[in-house]
Amino acid sequence: MDDIEVVPEELGMPSFVKAGLAGGAARVKDIEDDWDDLHDRACARGDKFYTDPSTGYLVMTKVNHLARGRCCGSGCRHCPYSHANVRDKASRIQMPAMMHTPASGLAPEVTVLMWSGGKDSFLALRAMLRPGGRLHAVGPSGVVLLTTFDASTRMVAHQDVSARDIVRQAKHLDVALVGAPLHRNAGSGYVARLRGALEVVRKAGCEVTALACGDLHLEHIRSWREEAVGRGLGVNVCYPVWSDVAGANYPALSADLRDSGVPCTITAVTEERCERAGAIVGAAYGPELAEAVTAAGADAFGENGEFHTLAAVWETSRERALGLAS
Repeated sequence: MDDIEVVPEELGMPSFVKAGLAGGAARVKDIEDDWDDLHDRACARGDKFYTDPSTGYLVMTKVNHLARGRCCGSGCRHCPYSHANVRDKASRIQMPAMMHTPASGLAPEVTVLMWSGGKDSFLALRAMLRPGGRLHAVGPSGVVLLTTFDASTRMVAHQDVSARDIVRQAKHLDVALVGAPLHRNAGSGYVARLRGALEVVRKAGCEVTALACGDLHLEHIRSWREEAVGRGLGVNVCYPVWSDVAGANYPALSADLRDSGVPCTITAVTEERCERAGAIVGAAYGPELAEAVTAAGADAFGENGEFHTLAAVWETSRERALGLAS
């Protein structure tokens, strides 16, 4: 799941932010202060910098950025311009930002799909695009993928999928992607970062009509999303590949994955029984492996977190991967 933040290491800062260290900048006494709290107080005072309590680095505030009038392209911590001029967004952004925008643009109304890079979110995308799906009439321009990743490692939590691979997926599929880096010491939680990501989508001129998730059958996860995410963000949450009966739609999902022509590989495994069944990192996920892990007592799709995957969408055409081929 994409709903747990992990502790990141400190990101390197541009050289001009470190200027105050030359003479041995004093550290903030209360090291429990969060970045957001420090930043808000600094902005309220009109300060252009505040001192990071864990490193002693001087960090530019929104006040300073707004005075400059543009994104400098350095991936600054409090960039108010959604990192518009950052080139390598996968490795540098620290605030929510668009990581890929299709040349054809976006529809006025979009569904935002939580995107981990694995088979479940990929199958949710296909489900929404097929006849009868919520995006069939508008097509890929009606979806924006939303991924969260650790701000330090640049990896999607638990999935062991890199932000760079997520961008590669979005570019091959030519669907919009917004990324939200997660900082444990930022102070703002997971839902707040999602709110920031949705705001980026809205600033792109789109109305967000729903937040879609690739959950399959776990009621407690769905309940959490409904309460914390749906109600917390004031947005409708939908589940394109959900089944009220656990596993009842697995045969259909497996057939759809096969029809897509997209190979999926195991990227992370959390249970030894799955490894003994052949679900090791780098192994191909398919019907035989699903049968083996089921025989071992695990969920065939790893819905309980037993294992995670990466959908290598670039191994087939965009049209086939998205189910657009005639």
